[in-house]
This record gives sequence, C-alpha cells and structure tokens, in this order.
Amino acid sequence: MPTAPHIEKHFTATAAVRDVVIGMSDGLTVPFALAAGLSGAVSPANTRLVVIAGLAEIAAGSIAMGLGGYLAARTDREHYNAEEEREYREIRELPEEEEREVAAVFEGYGLTPEQSGPVVHAIRSDPKRWVDFMMRYELGLETPDPGRAVRSAVTIAASYIAGGLIPLSPYLALNTVTQALWMSVVVTLAALFLFGYIKGKLTGIHPLRGGVQTIVIGGLAAAAAFGLARAIR
Repeated sequence: MPTAPHIEKHFTATAAVRDVVIGMSDGLTVPFALAAGLSGAVSPANTRLVVIAGLAEIAAGSIAMGLGGYLAARTDREHYNAEEEREYREIRELPEEEEREVAAVFEGYGLTPEQSGPVVHAIRSDPKRWVDFMMRYELGLETPDPGRAVRSAVTIAASYIAGGLIPLSPYLALNTVTQALWMSVVVTLAALFLFGYIKGKLTGIHPLRGGVQTIVIGGLAAAAAFGLARAIR
C-alpha cells in the first residue's frame, strides 16, 4: 500500500530573523516613544520639531544597533576561532583525554564502549573531523558564517530604519501634533501587532500572543514617555 512521503518542515533562517526582530522591534518602539514624549511637551503646531528629533534618533539608533550587531557577530567568530585553536592544541598534546571525551559524548546517548569504539577511532583518525566533533558536541558551537557580521549590521540597521519611519510618518503628513500623535498610535500599534503576529508564526509562538506582546511593550513605552513629558511640562 503506497504511503504519503514524510516531509519535515523546519525553520532555518533563525539568525536573519533574529536580526530583523532586534532591529524592527526597537525601531518601532523607541521612535514611537520619543515621538509620543515630544508630543506631550511641544506646542500643538510644532510637528517639525518631532520630525527632526525623530529622524535624528532613527539615524543614531540604526547606526548604534547595526554596530552592535556587527560587534556581536565578530565576537562570536573570534570566540569560535579561539576555542578551535585550543581544541587543535589539546588533540596534539592530550589525545587520550580528548578521545575519552568523544567516547563520553556517545555514552551520553546510551552507547556502550564496545559500540562507540569504532566510531571514536574513525573520528580520531582525522584531526579536522575530530576538532569539528568536539566543537559541536562538547562545546555546542556551530561554525560561524564569515559574512555574518556585515549582514547582521545591515539587516539590523535597515530594520530599525523601516520600523522607525512608521510612527514618524503621521507627523510628516499632518499639521498638528495632537492629530499626528493619535494617528501614530493607531498606525504603530497596528504595525506592532502585525510584526508580532508574523514573528510568532515564524518562531513557533502563538501568533496572537506574539502580536499582543509587542503591542503591550510598545504601548507601555510610548505611554510612559508621553506621561512623563506631560507631567514635566
């Protein structure tokens, strides 16, 4: 009797999605809170000040976030290289100890020494394969992508800019701060919900839960900024 083929679906673009999430979530939230805070402090007709301050924040924020992503990826690469160099040194100087560590990995999966012995011997016969095995299964480190740092910086910065322009756009189109603020609230909360919904679908979280979480976080930040500015004013 023929059976339907088993097709597994796995989400694999975790690094790129993480960068988009980092950039977009901050891009939506921080300029939104800044615009709301300024709206509580400036005169109703002074939308130009909100726009200028918002654009300056988006520029500074995207650069800072992009550099942060670049440095984080570079640090991961440097850490991997240092650990890899240490493993090569250990298999040269302490081969028996490293062999026992390989056997211990298989024993953790329930294999007896007799069962794992041939596999351990095969791994030990190739230094590169031996080090790769130790990096992955002893240290839990995956080989980093050489171009990851630049892509991470660009992705985070671009996502921050895209997110930041959403709450600022009503201030470019409307004449009064009050009208622009309420339109910004509607547009940004809708964007936050959509962003959280899509993020939830991609990462396995319930989409509605993801949407509500992002709305709550963004809304609280903007409300706190607006309330503080209004209180000081």
